[in-house]
Amino acid sequence: MRIRELGVVPGVLPTGPLNAITDVPGVLVGQTTLATGALNTGVTAIVPPDFAAGLPAAVAVGNGYGKLVGSTQVDELGVVETPILLTGTLSVFRVADALLSWLLERDPSATSLNPVVGETNDGYLSDIRSRPITPEHVFAALDSASADLPAEGNVGAGTGTGALGFKAGIGTSSRAVADGLVGVLVQSNFSGTLTVLGTPIKPPVEKAAPEGNSCMIVVATDLPLDARQLGRVARRAIFAMGRVGSDFSPGSGDYAIAFSTNRAAVPMRDKALKDVFNATTEATEEALLNSLTMATTVTGYHGNTQYAVPEELIRSTAR
Repeated sequence: MRIRELGVVPGVLPTGPLNAITDVPGVLVGQTTLATGALNTGVTAIVPPDFAAGLPAAVAVGNGYGKLVGSTQVDELGVVETPILLTGTLSVFRVADALLSWLLERDPSATSLNPVVGETNDGYLSDIRSRPITPEHVFAALDSASADLPAEGNVGAGTGTGALGFKAGIGTSSRAVADGLVGVLVQSNFSGTLTVLGTPIKPPVEKAAPEGNSCMIVVATDLPLDARQLGRVARRAIFAMGRVGSDFSPGSGDYAIAFSTNRAAVPMRDKALKDVFNATTEATEEALLNSLTMATTVTGYHGNTQYAVPEELIRSTAR
């Protein structure tokens, strides 16, 4: 169940209608899942509206031990011009190439494109060296993208990931502020001690799992923010990892990408960003928790197992 169905309500701001990144008008999500014993991996595609025209965007780096394809051009120009895709570490380059093929097919005149693809390492539960993601998997995620509530837990790029001692995966949430929406989608795969509303939760089954790994966070908003302001927003998303117990391991690649669907010539005043910051941290916290409570136990590659967090442990923290 989603974290709210277990009685836990992070923060105070209201959610959007779906409590998902797809509450932001025009933002779509599509996913392809591979779950076949030794393979537990996939692709998650976040597709902004009218992306080819370029949207204000920024990347924040919590710990840069990762392979975020396309990030330097986003930093340099303050613009994202493609969908944002997530996958497993050793498949990131194949996904980027497939995304490029998809984009070239859509625009026969294109001669320069900057595909943006992030990753976390799902090698504990999946045969990561086989690099099983094909162009067809990528095309399926992109072509199926919709404005519905995205599936969470063991799906897409979260099929083989785990976080904070438990099975995790994809999670999403949103917050409404006075003039718009902030939506977040996460791919959780990092270490630490799960913390729910300030209460630490230890795994009842102690089993070695990779330390560190990574977290990818995508933040979307329809508020008029420029690239500099979106960088500030993206940093708040990474801060939210601390709320759920991340230990920010040196082996973790923690990144946030924030973009706005609003190309207004005049951005919001910086003094008005307080609610946007709060919306970002609250939605990220809830998305991270959803990525855990929506996941189920998986036994994968080499018999490695990551266990779902028991519902009763979450309910015990509800207020």
